[in-house]
Amino acid sequence: MAKTKSKPKTAKSGKSAAKKASPAASPAVGSMAPGIDIGIADRDRKTISQDLAQFLSDSFTLYLKTHNFHWNVTGPMFNSLHAMFMDQYTEQWNALDETAERIRALGYNAPGSYAEFIRLSTIAEEPGLTEAPDWREMVTQLVDGNEAVCRTARRALAHADDAGDDPTVDLLTQRLQVHEKNAWMLRSLLQ
Repeated sequence: MAKTKSKPKTAKSGKSAAKKASPAASPAVGSMAPGIDIGIADRDRKTISQDLAQFLSDSFTLYLKTHNFHWNVTGPMFNSLHAMFMDQYTEQWNALDETAERIRALGYNAPGSYAEFIRLSTIAEEPGLTEAPDWREMVTQLVDGNEAVCRTARRALAHADDAGDDPTVDLLTQRLQVHEKNAWMLRSLLQ
């Protein structure tokens, strides 16, 4: 018996804020593990973890979209875009782990399912199997996606900076440099 899947809800890129996650604190209540005392207040760790969960979700959605476009790009720009998209999605994939591990270091669980990423992301998904936009639309969407990741990173960075969370500030600053550069390089293809 086949199950009918409902169409996932997607957010308009950069226009609507994703729902904040309430990540579960780790370790579970009642465990024998010691509490976390890293010099950041519990409420700040939770807020930063929620921000990072949204950042991770935007980053994962952008990674998936970039990989999708790598597979499905066609046209006169195929060779250069196929290679550029691969460079970008490979770098993005490797960076996802750092963000998830930072959430864990703050004492919270990282989102890890498509459903969670869809719910938390500000970036809309793009189909691959049933349709694919032309290369110009792909590039435009990746510019928008990189800029959305930058906006999410800046919000998270502000909270982390206010709380004195230098490792998160450093992580987000590095990611901002990458995504701003990617947006610039992609945008340049359309000028």
